[in-house]
This record gives sequence, structure tokens and C-alpha cells, in this order.
Amino acid sequence: MSELVLTVDEAAERLRVSRWTLYNLIRSNQLRTVKIGRRRLVPVDALAEYLAQLTRVAA
Repeated sequence: MSELVLTVDEAAERLRVSRWTLYNLIRSNQLRTVKIGRRRLVPVDALAEYLAQLTRVAA
């Protein structure tokens, strides 16, 4: 089964940005997350949405 969600650290690693930068993306509502208990998780498809948005802006 493929991963559905990533931890903040895993998502930052996949985007090749710092954890601080990832939290700024979350705070500015540029990156969608879910909260399960006390954990903040990033859906894998949210990374794809964010990158698609960046591509549209750059075009």
C-alpha cells in the first residue's frame, strides 16, 4: 500500500525544503494538512496540488 499521508519532516524532505519553510506553507494555507490526534500530517496528494499550483503560476 502506498503512503497516504506524510509527517511534516517527510513532506519537507520530499519538497527539499526545511521544516521551518514547510510550516510557513501550512500557516499561509498554501499546503493542505490534516490533524489526527495531536499529529499534523500532509496528504501525499496535497504535495502534488501545491506543486501543480506553483507550475500554473510560473507558466
